[in-house]
Amino acid sequence: MVAPFFKLICVKSAVGARGNTPQLTRQGDTSTKQTTLSTRSHQTSKTMAQPTVTLYPLANYTFGAKEAQPEDDPSVTARLQRLQAEYEQQGMRHTVEGVLVVHEHGHPHVLMLQIANAFFKLPGDALKPGEDEIEGLKRRLDLRLAPASDGAAPDWEIGELLAVWWRPNFESHMYPYTPPHITKPKELKKVFLVHLPDKKLLSVPKNMKLLAVPLFELYENAQRYGPQLAALPHMLSRFNFVYEVNEGQ
Repeated sequence: MVAPFFKLICVKSAVGARGNTPQLTRQGDTSTKQTTLSTRSHQTSKTMAQPTVTLYPLANYTFGAKEAQPEDDPSVTARLQRLQAEYEQQGMRHTVEGVLVVHEHGHPHVLMLQIANAFFKLPGDALKPGEDEIEGLKRRLDLRLAPASDGAAPDWEIGELLAVWWRPNFESHMYPYTPPHITKPKELKKVFLVHLPDKKLLSVPKNMKLLAVPLFELYENAQRYGPQLAALPHMLSRFNFVYEVNEGQ
């Protein structure tokens, strides 16, 4: 029997009052300039349309549990030591992660894993040397979130590339660029949007939690979630989200 296995973070946010924005005006006939700007804005809106993504309610999804998946590294230090050992044998590590988005009360929530009640991460992991990025991400999503293997092929729709992060040294910091003095970065991470169907069963390892974290909780909250997860609201702001609702809601 599949039991619900998730935790929804809800954080109240206070919106401060904003003052009136000063209007800068200049004497003279500005009607021609206004018309030109309006025309350009209209043309830009047609050529720079936001991609549309449909989000489904969190209640549409069923959450279950499966066998625990112990982490390879007990600490950040151990993870960096393993990265260095792998780098000496295989070169730069390639990592892929997926962003799964649902909505609750018309606001986007990102599904992410919490491990050992301590740190948060997106589903995904390092690729094997020469492994395809998309197929590799599908397999890792299956490993983390699919029910116990039934022999079926991975059923995930991998969408747009959201971000690329670089690890220049054997340190915890990653950057959305390669520093100019770095010629041999140690890790390359790509983050993709994963388009979810209207309903899906997600099974989580018993030693992990799957959280639905609202964007307003992530925004500028690097102290709790780290700079990569805190940047997700910026990455997702280019999409036009359509919020599907169930009948009767």
